[in-house]
Amino acid sequence: MGVRNETEVVEFVFLGFSGIPKSHLYLFLPFLAVYLVTVLGNLMIFTLIQLDSSLHTPMYYFLSHLSCLDICISSVTVPKILVNFLYQRQTISYNQCMAQMFFLISFSGTEGALLAVMAYDRYAAICKPLHYSRLMNPKGCAILAFVTWVWGLLNAALHTALSSKLRFCGVNQIHHIFCDIPPLLKMSCNDAHINKVATHIGSFFEGMAPFLFIILSYLFILCSILKIHSTTGKHKAFSTCASHLSIVIVYFGNAVLNYNRPSAGYSLEIDTLVSTMYCIIPPMLNPLIYSLRNKEVKGALKKVLESQRKVYI
Repeated sequence: MGVRNETEVVEFVFLGFSGIPKSHLYLFLPFLAVYLVTVLGNLMIFTLIQLDSSLHTPMYYFLSHLSCLDICISSVTVPKILVNFLYQRQTISYNQCMAQMFFLISFSGTEGALLAVMAYDRYAAICKPLHYSRLMNPKGCAILAFVTWVWGLLNAALHTALSSKLRFCGVNQIHHIFCDIPPLLKMSCNDAHINKVATHIGSFFEGMAPFLFIILSYLFILCSILKIHSTTGKHKAFSTCASHLSIVIVYFGNAVLNYNRPSAGYSLEIDTLVSTMYCIIPPMLNPLIYSLRNKEVKGALKKVLESQRKVYI
């Protein structure tokens, strides 16, 4: 039984894939393929950064953290989805739901803050090149990375603590594919005013504030690029930002679609599609964007492959 009494729920049922019950086994393989591409792609980026000394720069230091985050974000949701597909039982225990929500909020909040830090790194490199080594010294980079992780953990701890106070009055069906704040608030039968206020405040500091900081950084970057006289110089300066800008668009674009939909007027199928895109697409695309668009990463990968080939010849 998923419901112990009138107020206490010990198990939730995900309804996100309820419209296609006979296709769960067919969905298992594409989800597994995407998850493997995500993990292996981000692991490749992380490993290359550690192995190649030419990538031991602030930009790639933060990229290594981004790769770790993408593996973590994907691993919070996709493995549970795969297990449910395999056993054809879309359930999750209450404690697992709280844990999943905690880590999802934590890693997502950390990634938003990290993208803002990466924008500041590009600003310092292009707008303050003479002071770059001082502004982005190893100790400073380590502190910035540490702060982003701590910020995500503290934000997640607050929201999870508040969510644990919610009561569901026997309702245990989540119209979603993973545990998150909005669907739990919809299910709650007690006063969730404090939760909603905390969610709005958290959304600003976790989403809007980093996004505005990134926009502001790129406005300064654009002004600096326009002052460069040579076309080659402009292209080189812009190319260093292109990969990061692409990831920002993918990440915040999916976040807006996932968390700013109307409360009514859209089907469960659309909701499931948007949620699926949010939890699996950005982590999968990030390593592809950096490996395909970045000459230094491609060069490092080529060197590693050539060294491995010489070993086996």
